[in-house]
Amino acid sequence: MFIIKYIEKPGRSRFESWQARFMRIRIPPGLLLSQNFKPIFGIKNKKEMMNKRRKFLSTAFILTGTIIGAGILGLPHVFAESGFFIGLFWLVFLGVIIIFINLYIGEVTLRTKDTHQLPGYSEKYLGLWGKRIMFLALIFGIYSALLAYLIGEGQSLSKLFSGGLEYSLLFGVGFWIIMTTLLQGGLKRLKNIEYWGVIVIIFIIFIVFFLLIPGVKLENTTYLNVSKLFFPYGVVLFALLGFTSIPELRRVIGKDRKLLKKAILLGTLVPIFLYIMFSFIFVGVLGRNISEVATLSFGGIFGNILLLLGIFTMMTSFFVLSFSLKDYFVFDLKNRKILFFFVSIVPLVLYFLVSFFNLIGFITVLGIGGAISGGVAGILILLMNIKAKKNGERKPEYSIPINWFIIGVLSLIFLAGIFFELF
Repeated sequence: MFIIKYIEKPGRSRFESWQARFMRIRIPPGLLLSQNFKPIFGIKNKKEMMNKRRKFLSTAFILTGTIIGAGILGLPHVFAESGFFIGLFWLVFLGVIIIFINLYIGEVTLRTKDTHQLPGYSEKYLGLWGKRIMFLALIFGIYSALLAYLIGEGQSLSKLFSGGLEYSLLFGVGFWIIMTTLLQGGLKRLKNIEYWGVIVIIFIIFIVFFLLIPGVKLENTTYLNVSKLFFPYGVVLFALLGFTSIPELRRVIGKDRKLLKKAILLGTLVPIFLYIMFSFIFVGVLGRNISEVATLSFGGIFGNILLLLGIFTMMTSFFVLSFSLKDYFVFDLKNRKILFFFVSIVPLVLYFLVSFFNLIGFITVLGIGGAISGGVAGILILLMNIKAKKNGERKPEYSIPINWFIIGVLSLIFLAGIFFELF
C-alpha cells in the first residue's frame, strides 16, 4: 500500500471517490471494479446482493402467481374421485413435464434478441401456421378459464350470501358486471392485484393446513379407483399452466439472465408443493365428500372463510386473464374495435349457454381447457425449442437437452391426454 496524495479521477462514482479520499490512497479505477476487491464497509456488495435476490424472488413469484388460479380449487375433487395417490402421481408426473416445458420456452426467449409473446416466438421459429395455432390454443385456454371462473364465482357467492346454489346464475352475472366495469375503466394498474392476491392465497393455504391437519384420517387417502385413472389429467394440467408468463420473466430478470433458470424452477415448484398440501388436507378430512369447487365443501364460519379464499383466487385470476386476452387482440390482431365483444361478451354468452342447458360443470371446463390448451401449446413449445437451437440469434445462459425422441414421447402424452379427456 502506497500512501500518496489523493488525485481526483473522472468517471469514478461518488462512493469510490469518497472511499479513496478517506484512505488518502490513489486506487486504480480498475481495482475498485475487480471481483477481488471488497469495499471497506461492504455496502456495495451487500446492496448488489440484496437487489439480485429481490429480482430473483420477484421473477419467480410472477410465474407462481400465474400458475396458481382456479385449478387449485378443482384438484381436491379429482384427487378424491380417482384416489389421492393417483392424483398425486399425475401432479408429480405432469409437474416434471411442465418444468421442462417452462425451461424450454425460457431457453427460446434467451436465444432471441427481441422479446415477444408466445404467438410471436411461434411465428419467428415455426412460421405463420405456428403463430395461428398457438394463438388459438391460448385463446381457448383463456376462455375455458374465464368460463370456469364465472361458474365457480356464481356458486361461491350464492352459497356465501344465500346458503345454497339456487342463485348461482344471478350472482355469476353480477360478478361479470362488476369485473367488466373495472376492465372498461382502464384500471390496468390493478393487474398488480395478482401479486398481493397470491401472497394472501399462500398465507390462507398454510392456515387451513395447520387448522385441519388434526382432523385428517389417513384411510381417506388410501382409496383408489383405477377406472378413473385419467380423470385428474386435464384439471392437474390446467392447474400447472403458466408458461405464458415466461416471456415476462425474461424481461423482468433484465441483465441477470443467468438467474432465469433457477427462477423458473422455483416458480414452478412452489405451486406443486402448495397443491399437494391443499389436496391432502381436503381429501384427508372429507374423503370423497368434496364439491367440484373445493371451497364449497365446508359449512359454518370456517366454510365462509374458505369461500372467501375461492372467491378471491378466482377474482384475481379472472382480472389478470381478461387483461391478457385484451393484449392478445391488441398486439396480435391489432384490432381494438372488437375488444369488448371478445373479452367480455363471449365469456358471458358461454356462461349462459352452459348454465341454461346444464352442459358442463366446473371440473369438465377445467379438464377440457387444460388438456387441449396445455397440450397443443406444449407441443408447439417443444418444436420452437429445437428450431431455436439451430436458428437462435444469441447464445443462451442455459440450454436444456432436446431431440426428436423427447419431442415424440411428450407429444404422445399430450395427445393421449386430449383423447382421454374428450372421449
